[in-house]
Amino acid sequence: GGGGQEQPLGVTIKNIERELICPACKELFTHPLILPCQHSICHKCLKEILFFTLEDSFTDLGSESSCQSSPRIRIHSPSLDRIDRVSRSGWKRNSLTPRTTIFPCPGCRHDVDLGERGINGLFRNFTLETIVERYRQAARAATAIMCDLCKPPPQESTKSCMDCSASYCNECFKIHHPWGTLKAQHEYVGPTTNFRPKILMCPEHEMERVNMYCEICRRPVCHLCKLGGSHANHRVTTMSTAYKTLKEKLSKDIEYLISKESQVKGQISELGLLIKETECNGERAKEEASYNFDKLFDVLEERRSAALRAIEASKNLRLEKLHTQIEEYQGLLENNGLVGYAQEVLKETDQSCFVQTAKQLHVRIQKATESLKSFRPAAQASFEDYVVDITKQEEILGDLSFYTSGVDVPEINEEKSRMYNKALICWEHLEKTDSADTYILEYRKLNREEENVTWQETEACSKSKVISDLENNSSYAFRVRGYKGSVCSPWSREVILHTPPAQVFSFLFDDKCGYNSERLVLNPRRTSVESRAGFPLLLGAERIQVGCYTTLDYIIGDNGITKGKHFWAFHVESYSYLVKVGVASNTKLQEWLHNPRDVTSPRYEQDSGHDSGSEDTCFDSSQPFTLITLGMKKLFIPKAPTASKDSANRILPMPSCIGICLDCDRGKVGFYDADHMKCLYERQVDCSGTMYPAFALMGSAGIHLEEAVTEKYLEYQDDM
Repeated sequence: GGGGQEQPLGVTIKNIERELICPACKELFTHPLILPCQHSICHKCLKEILFFTLEDSFTDLGSESSCQSSPRIRIHSPSLDRIDRVSRSGWKRNSLTPRTTIFPCPGCRHDVDLGERGINGLFRNFTLETIVERYRQAARAATAIMCDLCKPPPQESTKSCMDCSASYCNECFKIHHPWGTLKAQHEYVGPTTNFRPKILMCPEHEMERVNMYCEICRRPVCHLCKLGGSHANHRVTTMSTAYKTLKEKLSKDIEYLISKESQVKGQISELGLLIKETECNGERAKEEASYNFDKLFDVLEERRSAALRAIEASKNLRLEKLHTQIEEYQGLLENNGLVGYAQEVLKETDQSCFVQTAKQLHVRIQKATESLKSFRPAAQASFEDYVVDITKQEEILGDLSFYTSGVDVPEINEEKSRMYNKALICWEHLEKTDSADTYILEYRKLNREEENVTWQETEACSKSKVISDLENNSSYAFRVRGYKGSVCSPWSREVILHTPPAQVFSFLFDDKCGYNSERLVLNPRRTSVESRAGFPLLLGAERIQVGCYTTLDYIIGDNGITKGKHFWAFHVESYSYLVKVGVASNTKLQEWLHNPRDVTSPRYEQDSGHDSGSEDTCFDSSQPFTLITLGMKKLFIPKAPTASKDSANRILPMPSCIGICLDCDRGKVGFYDADHMKCLYERQVDCSGTMYPAFALMGSAGIHLEEAVTEKYLEYQDDM
């Protein structure tokens, strides 16, 4: 027979509205889908957000748009059917593997992988859909659902058939579901407008119903998924067992919550008191902060007044001295002051009287004469000694913050941080204490055209964070601060890091082509190589009676380049005697690797330093290879034809990390200090063939590829 009436919920349906709201459109769910993160979202909202995320790839769809998107999410949307097809195809922006779809969940704010099938691989949340319909019915209790088959005027329905997807009054239900027929076996419920299918089908095998539950993925699956699908090696259980287990767990959890109702009410009251206390303490903190700033203002005003008084007193004293000096010099003028008095004394005819007066006058005249010979102002006009130095105070005020209760300022570690297509930013506390619970890392691109670029922020629970989607050949500023509860530390010093000039090229050392296992040692992951001067070198040296160079042992990358612009980086051990690094074509490598020499003349190498003239003749011509020499903690720039014979300006300190940028389209190769992304040397190279990263070692040496180069898809791990 048919199903019975719906059972009433254990709680009032109207009190759970916030659980039934879509996090995207903020309205009641409509055809909700379950995301891999276990949050739900409306089917239409998911399509619209996917289009908004992927709109950069749909520049050709604007003319095809014939309908507007839902007003709930205000974006212009083309045909949602076409978006669905694109999302199902598994397109992902900025990815080397296009068979996945990344969706930003509005519930947890994390990116979730929808898999190869996109929207088509998600389950519809029928349980949530039913609860939403119950809520709608409770909310519109005054609005009746009418019978779909009555002749006008229709009667109020009393039942809804889930198989027929229609609502009936009692008379119509008896007519269309007569006893003794198959329709009498249909499932019917109370009046509803929410009709769902009776059987939940597998999204991966559309003709199969789900009858198992994967305990690893925590989702229903069909028997084909278990036999040979994506859940073949997973632990599964029967649907009835999963139903019973999950229902028991959910029932126990609900019973526990109901039993703790008084405790929850007490905690709500406590939270209410905390809200009032927070408001009072916040106002008190504002008053204290205002009072402290007023004290600072008073101190500054007092110091300002004192400084102005001192400047005014010094100014008046200097003016007084200068005015007095002017009066003295005015007396030296004819018929004025001292000179006029002396002229009158000269008119005295009585010798004794003249001598008596002239002796003292002569002393004054001599002093005036000496002052004329060595003129010096009585006071300086400059007030350089009265410039207020606020450098230290300005720095202190710039760091003015709340009392941090022991939250030390974190500092970004530039040596551990790495900048490639993604940035791994590491920081630490100078006091070597873990005083912060969480961190906020802010970064922005430095743009000369736009001075005030908005800071972007991301949260981290550890002392490192990976930043994605950085632009090539750009500079970024980073800063971090720690949080302990609601208290934060000041911002750290800003650190500027640079991204490479091109996308990072991924490869490992090739252990087959030309690899000399007698003198070279590869680690198991093929990310590091070492050259060991062992017995073969000693046996070879035994036959040699004159000075010479020993053999260079070559090793190349296992991946070649035919077009585009690429960058890779590596470390050369400081103890290395001689290492050559660069690029070489497949034809040149065959020549090197298939024609080994026991003794190599220095004239054979392009940048050996031997003044044979060979490198001068070929320097300007484009060759199918370019190598530079490193060793003994030095980097040697190849000699140019017009360069002086002094080699001092061609020898640089060896960077701790070396980068190579190959631009096949322009036919250029550049060598970089990868720590600062500074180009040290660049020249033309013939890229007509397949180019490979090339390395050569002599004596004791070691090379280690950067982890970003060895990662297949350039992904850092947060726990690096």
